[in-house]
Amino acid sequence: MKSILTATLIAALASPSFAGGLVVVAEEQEVVAEAPASSVNQALIPLLLLAVIVVVAASSGDDET
Repeated sequence: MKSILTATLIAALASPSFAGGLVVVAEEQEVVAEAPASSVNQALIPLLLLAVIVVVAASSGDDET
């Protein structure tokens, strides 16, 4: 009787040790390459600023009404 109880106790205590460990799933991060800004977009803003300055300078003359 003692040996059956001892064997059952050992089996019950040993089974969680065979259950396995923590499983860590590491997801790979996707690398997304951004497209470089085109030179048209980089030149557009200074050209618009220059156009605004020219329009303001042309319209700020002496207006006689």
